[in-house]
Amino acid sequence: MVAADDFPIIVLGASAGGVEALTSVVGSLPPDVGAAVLVVLHISPVGLSVLPDILERAGKLPAIHPADGELLKPDRVYVAPPDHHLLVHRGRVGVSRGPTEHRARPAIDPLFRSAAAAYGPQVVGVVLSGTLDDGTEGLRAINARGGVSVVQDPEDALFPGMPASAVRYADPQHIVALRDIPALLEGLARQLTGKGDEFVPEESGVPPRREWQEDALSSLSCPDCRGVLREHFDGDLLRFQCRIGHAYSASSLLLAQGDELERALWSATVALEEQSDLCQRLSRRMRERGHEGTARRYDLQATSAAEQAKVVRDVVLQLGHTRGHHVDVGVPEEQEGA
Repeated sequence: MVAADDFPIIVLGASAGGVEALTSVVGSLPPDVGAAVLVVLHISPVGLSVLPDILERAGKLPAIHPADGELLKPDRVYVAPPDHHLLVHRGRVGVSRGPTEHRARPAIDPLFRSAAAAYGPQVVGVVLSGTLDDGTEGLRAINARGGVSVVQDPEDALFPGMPASAVRYADPQHIVALRDIPALLEGLARQLTGKGDEFVPEESGVPPRREWQEDALSSLSCPDCRGVLREHFDGDLLRFQCRIGHAYSASSLLLAQGDELERALWSATVALEEQSDLCQRLSRRMRERGHEGTARRYDLQATSAAEQAKVVRDVVLQLGHTRGHHVDVGVPEEQEGA
């Protein structure tokens, strides 16, 4: 006899181009798919999300933003609320404002890892269109616990970064075009029903900690909290995590450092421009009082600060031109094949 919570779990993750991809997949699932469907889309942490309405109108499954602890039921779609991670516990949903991962909350990896820990071989993980590499580590966790991994064909994705990373590093069992994913999920759901008898879930209410092959302090600080980052190699994946739990791939850490650098440079620009303004104001006051020598010194300081501000401003603008190019930094080239 199959227990009430021994139904398959389908977890889907998407980022850029994800609304179209999720609408296509979820909207094509039958109303009796027999699985609980959980969705993470990288979205802004502020404002309302209408993704449940979009998915419900597109198909035949009810879709909601769940509350923390809500019962998990088949034939329903649970969508991560803005600024909250969506997690899976045995028989229920978790909603958490835990530390960001890959600069995102909600992030895909926490959902995938928690689903793998709670449901093991009953889980189907799906990585859809998006940039960078969120979902890759979580898909590996699903594989390790006996679940099924599915990736949208990168050549079929509007934004191929996330699918390409998952294909390269997660060794997915299925790489398929978007139009073929719903039928695949429907078939897998039928195959996986009742597999909970083969698996003992982790009972902790906290998403499982990663099992890293290597774990060492790095010389880098966390862009979010300034704590020391620990450096981990999970096979050929390089990852970083601080004591708080902020987690980064090498790619997302580079972007976070870039954001931090840009903020610092703009702060320097403001400070220099304000110094130039103050010196100009002091120069005028000195001239009004007949102190020409002092006024000239302030003029020189104002000119110097303005010139330095322009240099820094130009650096920031040039930085913006170079940051848009994503480089795969999963593992250094010289270590490949080692």
